[in-house]
Amino acid sequence: MHILNEQQEVLLNEERDFLNQLRVALVAFGAASEDQTTLGQSIRQLDDLFLLVVVGEFNSGKSAFINALLGQKILKEGVTPTTTQINILRYGLQQERYVQSEHLHTMTAPLDLLKEISIVDTPGTNAIIREHEAVTTLFVPRSDLVLFITSADRPFTESERAFLERIRDWGKKVVIVLNKIDLFETAAELEQVERFITDNALSLLGMTPEIFPVSARNALRAKLGEPILWQSSRFGSLEKYIQDTLDEGERVRLKLLSPLGVGMSLLNRYLGVIENRSNLLQTDLNMLKEVDDQLAVYREDMRRDFAFRMSDIENILYELEQRGQDYFDETIRLGRIFDLVKKERIQQEFARQVVGDVPERIEAKANEMIDWLVDADFRQWQAVMEHLAGQRRQHQEHILGDVGVGSFHHDRERLIEGVGHAARRVVETYDKAREAQLIAEGAQTAVAATAALEVGAVGLGTLIYILASTAAADATGILLASLVAALGLFVIPARKRQAKKEMREKIAALREQLAGALRTQFEGEIVRSLGKIQRAIAPYSRFVRTERGKLDQARQELEDIKAGLNRLKVAIEEKN
Repeated sequence: MHILNEQQEVLLNEERDFLNQLRVALVAFGAASEDQTTLGQSIRQLDDLFLLVVVGEFNSGKSAFINALLGQKILKEGVTPTTTQINILRYGLQQERYVQSEHLHTMTAPLDLLKEISIVDTPGTNAIIREHEAVTTLFVPRSDLVLFITSADRPFTESERAFLERIRDWGKKVVIVLNKIDLFETAAELEQVERFITDNALSLLGMTPEIFPVSARNALRAKLGEPILWQSSRFGSLEKYIQDTLDEGERVRLKLLSPLGVGMSLLNRYLGVIENRSNLLQTDLNMLKEVDDQLAVYREDMRRDFAFRMSDIENILYELEQRGQDYFDETIRLGRIFDLVKKERIQQEFARQVVGDVPERIEAKANEMIDWLVDADFRQWQAVMEHLAGQRRQHQEHILGDVGVGSFHHDRERLIEGVGHAARRVVETYDKAREAQLIAEGAQTAVAATAALEVGAVGLGTLIYILASTAAADATGILLASLVAALGLFVIPARKRQAKKEMREKIAALREQLAGALRTQFEGEIVRSLGKIQRAIAPYSRFVRTERGKLDQARQELEDIKAGLNRLKVAIEEKN
């Protein structure tokens, strides 16, 4: 490439800066190594000669075309694949071949055209040896101009169409060469094939590229001593395009635009990856919110149901209190004066008539509450497990193939699987009997603690019996102590009122102790259950939030670079 003027030098440096920013961003994002390599090659290509890459199926006449363009038989020609590697033709004082690698050779020749441009001969796009096609595919992004050779006897085959789509994705300028037009017998046949190529190229590229029908074989024969064939080869207009239309200014423009096309292609690809990942993470965020919502509803439902179930126990205690009031009305009166002095008898009657089966009923209700809590806890874990599994199945088929070797999908799947395993492990190893026993023991301990009693090996029902009997003993004890001191018509009613008051207070205290202790214990169990679920989900939740932040940052960075490249493209178009 000729020495750039000042404006072009500024654009070149600005483009290199933007593309280097993109390279750093892609490395940080974990882009595929081949994409990083491609971008790096495009950046280095800015300092190289104009690169004209010739592609097409084998036997389309690529080598013959290049020979005709150079005016010498530099490359081998044949009906079988003769180019098994990429050949870069450059200017040199002698015609020589240098093997740079298994798939890349450099050839030199003392030809004036090669002083201005380098020409690349590639293996066929439909080569039997697939490595050849892969090498060609990887080399195309380095090109500044692509000459796409298609043969008159097989114009625009399926493999050519597919390859042209890949060229389009790199944003390369493409010129289509229809070779072997000497096979046509009439101008109408040529015109028909040209229309076919034009229509297909328009649908594939979204624009109509320059199309040059030529006979490379006749052009080379004309240059080597049969000038009569030159006119029919129609090669002159193509040479004029390459030599005149691609003057210095145009070559500089294409030279600067070519890496931009590669950069924009990679930008759009990875913005698509970011969009895909963002959609997945939004699904994850929605799922996590749904789990949180479920847990909040679960907590409220449990509290409401607990209050409803607790009211059954409180009703039993209210009934106990009412029977106690009735008992005192019936017992503490002059007619039973001789019974009242028999303290043990009074307490036994109280236990039988008032306390009765209260301990058993309360214990049964408490056990029902424990079973309810254990079942609800189990069902909640099942719901979380099924929700995670359902979400994973639902979105697995929508996960697009990721670009790059990054660990995003691996980490995400591992964490989802981890949460699912945790939920499944809890469900599969859930011991209802053991859980119920632990909760019952906790409730028993809580009630005993509030009543300042030793628990030992007694159950909740025994504790209730002790508390209720103590309330009765206290009430009757106060009454009998008074009766021993003095008996009278006025003393007995007063002591009855005092006993009933004492009874109300004792039962109220018992009700408050029992309800408060059970409520605290059951609330703790609900919190513990929810905490286990939230801890199981926490690593996955942190991953989702962290990755969302990374993606937002990467998207903004790529969008800023894209905006800069778009501005640069406009400047290149205007100043060249």
